[in-house]
Amino acid sequence: MIARSAEKDIIEGAKSFPVVAILGPRQSGKTTTARTVFNQHVYLTLEDLDLRAAAKNDPRTFLKANANEHGIIIDEFQHVPELLSYIQTMVDQQRKPGEFVLTGSQNFLMNQAIGQSLAGRVSIHTLLPLSTGELGKHNILPTDIEPTLYQGFYPAIYAHNIEPARLYQNYFHTYIERDVRQLAQVGDLMTFQTFVRLCAARAGQVLNLTSLGNDCGISDTTAKKWLSVLQASYVIFLLQPFHKNFGKRLIKSPKLYFYDPGLMCYLLGIKQQELALHSQRGALFESLVITEILKHFYNRGKTPQVYFWRDKTGHEIDCIVQEGQKLTLVEIKSSRTINQRFFDGINYWKSFATDENIESFVVFAGGQDQGRSRPDLVSWQSINDIFCQENRQR
Repeated sequence: MIARSAEKDIIEGAKSFPVVAILGPRQSGKTTTARTVFNQHVYLTLEDLDLRAAAKNDPRTFLKANANEHGIIIDEFQHVPELLSYIQTMVDQQRKPGEFVLTGSQNFLMNQAIGQSLAGRVSIHTLLPLSTGELGKHNILPTDIEPTLYQGFYPAIYAHNIEPARLYQNYFHTYIERDVRQLAQVGDLMTFQTFVRLCAARAGQVLNLTSLGNDCGISDTTAKKWLSVLQASYVIFLLQPFHKNFGKRLIKSPKLYFYDPGLMCYLLGIKQQELALHSQRGALFESLVITEILKHFYNRGKTPQVYFWRDKTGHEIDCIVQEGQKLTLVEIKSSRTINQRFFDGINYWKSFATDENIESFVVFAGGQDQGRSRPDLVSWQSINDIFCQENRQR
């Protein structure tokens, strides 16, 4: 059992709200975390077709029959979103903290349902796959970047020693057969599979919907809809551009990234031994670093304000994190060898943004010992140190 950093925030949420919702991709550890934290709650999963039918046919009896002094975990509750209205009635009558724990893997369906039924009654938490910090605490983080990129961060790989290619093959086909049909009513699954692989090939690039649609043989409208499905299922995320205008012409389209590099490797057919020289190494490493930053904030119950910046002349900052008035600039380099050019983008920014409260770092693919050469150079193994002052001072 790998302890999750989000557990503390989930426990705090359960002290103040009658409903706790844990959202995230399939197999990211939501069920295990819920059953660990709320180990006296009755556990029900709506993946069970009989339970799903009971919840749909008579939701009041379903909830009343399972009521108890501790509470109820309802797993994959997006299958019966109408339950939320009945849960709302119950919590309004009792207002018992942490009575209902809901987990699910379809973000936009659930947020829409939550917004309509449980506003002000629910503590929402996002649980992504394992982080480098969580693996490091259990001494199972690989020492090199290549096996880390290839394996990815889904818990089953580390808990059950499953071959990554096999896990991601099953994950992808299960996701296609179940979630996509439900969310988007995709008629041509082969075309959708091609679309997902084309997205993987464009990871780390500025999104061009027309080009993506043309290469897949679909319209811009369909491409946009399918991207929304991938976002809602926590497969991809779109990193938005930083909008502050310094008198420069800025890129205004988002960049596309995958939450997990292991899934990306599977989609692109990349073997571990090919990663050192593969053309997608940089995009895979960028995805890893930016997702680790997202995990840092999600695990602490915060909504990450994360962006990139690029002007029309090609100057770029890979990642900008905004916390109030403070900006943290992060450049991401997939090389193990330190080069002064790593800091060109940051130095350019500082040349005209002289009045800001900023910190800046370069995250690179080398080990922790190399990163000690200067405080603003951070190994991929220590990404959390960027946001933890006490760790950087050790």
